[in-house]
This record gives sequence, C-alpha cells and structure tokens, in this order.
Amino acid sequence: METTAAAPAPYLHGSQKLLHLVRHAQGLHNLEAEKRPTSIDLVDPELSSQGWQQVRDQRKNLSASGLLERIEVVITSPLLRTLQTSVGIFGGDPDRPDHVTPLQEANIENDGQRGISTFNRLPIIASELCRERKSKNRQRGTLSQCRSRFPAVDFSLIESEDDVLWESDERETNEAVAARGIKFIKWLLGRKEKEIAVVSHGVFLQQTMIALRNKCYPLVDGDFNYSRFGNCEIRSVIIFNESVMGLGSDSLTTSYQAHGGRITRYGLQLQNDSAEDNVPVDEATN
Repeated sequence: METTAAAPAPYLHGSQKLLHLVRHAQGLHNLEAEKRPTSIDLVDPELSSQGWQQVRDQRKNLSASGLLERIEVVITSPLLRTLQTSVGIFGGDPDRPDHVTPLQEANIENDGQRGISTFNRLPIIASELCRERKSKNRQRGTLSQCRSRFPAVDFSLIESEDDVLWESDERETNEAVAARGIKFIKWLLGRKEKEIAVVSHGVFLQQTMIALRNKCYPLVDGDFNYSRFGNCEIRSVIIFNESVMGLGSDSLTTSYQAHGGRITRYGLQLQNDSAEDNVPVDEATN
C-alpha cells in the first residue's frame, strides 16, 4: 500500500454522510481457504500475521492522508477479525499511559500482538447489523468475551450474551444480507456524525453496495464497482436520503483522493423505486 498526500474532504450538504467502508484484514480463515478452499472450519477466526501487517500499513496510510483526523466514529461488526481490524487501524498509541483503559488487551488468542490504547483514538461501536452473512462458521464470541478482549469498545448495541442470531444449519440469503445492509445504512443516516468508518465483511459490503445501486443514482463519474472488497480495502461513498433529492450532481463532484491501498469513491442517493439488476456475487471466503 502506498502512502498518499492529504486530500481535502468533500463538502457535505444537509443529511449527507461520507462513509469509509473497510473490509477486515486477512483472517486465518482466508489463509486456510488458500490451502483448502472446500474445508473452512474456523469459527470467529482472528487475523493472520499478514492481516496484522495490512492493518499497520493501512493505519500509516490513513494517518498520512489526514483521514484519521476527520472520521468521527467507527462502526464495526462484533466478530473478532473486524474488531481487531477496527482497533488496529483506528485505535490509539500502543505505548499508552498505564492508567488508560486499553482498547484491545495484549496477546488476544495468543496472537502475540501488543495492546492498543484508547489514548487519542476514535470511538468504536459494535453493531450486529453489519456482521457477515450468517452461516455455519460465522458465530461471534459471547458478549463477555468481547468486552474482556476489547474493554473500551462500545458493545451497548449488542443485546444478548450469546449469539442468538447464529444458526449452525442455516445460511443467510443474499437478499436477506442486502435487506440488512439497507437497514444498516438507514440507521447510519439517522446518526449525528457526518464522516463515519464502517468495518465489516466481504459478502455484507458487496451485497449492501449492490442493493444501494438498485436504490440510488451514481453521482460521480466512473465505474460503480460491485466486486468483492479485498482484505483491508477501503471504499468511500457519499449517501443521503430523499430530503436532498433536489440537489444537482455537480455539487458532489469535488475531487476526493484515495487514502492508501485501494479506496474508491462513489456518490449515492437513496430512492424508493428502481429496477432490480442481477449482479454476480463472488463466493470467496469473507
């Protein structure tokens, strides 16, 4: 990943939100899939050593670009790999003062990683809405485990100790994932923050972007990329609701530079009715 120069933030009108969508860094399940594509048995896997390096590189890139100073809040899936990616990229200095509560305790799952501080860090909130497609190997840890591993992450939106949303013999459909993605976007539109980072998963992000295409007008020239996100890839989008439908597209053409790695920008406007398009979905490991 290359470091880029700082870029100015686009001007946001009214209810517009600038979202920075992040797929988690490489997990042990991604590494295992490369060796045995048909046999992935890891449940709630952690990041691999390469994944942690991706996190460190992306943090450096976003810091150099100035993006870390603009984001107001981070919303993350409560699965281990997304929590680790969130605190690794958006957390504070690992050399924290002794009296500061850690954002992530050291040596989680015996991974050898240093603790991550809350010192000078962004607020991070866990939400079940942006977790990965529910299926056999995608069960989250208990709420107590999550809070123990990540003491300063806000888990107040997680309603149950155990993962009651998970069913071992049921696989969530693409349509259900997309519907959950739209519900999540509407929830984000109701938040007070204007610039938000979302750390999630391959299928969820892809299906949400596909669903948004069926309910939006692209307002920035260029291809609208509905392919699977790469590990630790970031794509930035502008979303807003129907109350700003009267704004012209030229108001959103402000140049917005990529911030390290592969970061794509789009402008989206939600609307009610649109034709459904069939978009092929990459079924690679999430």
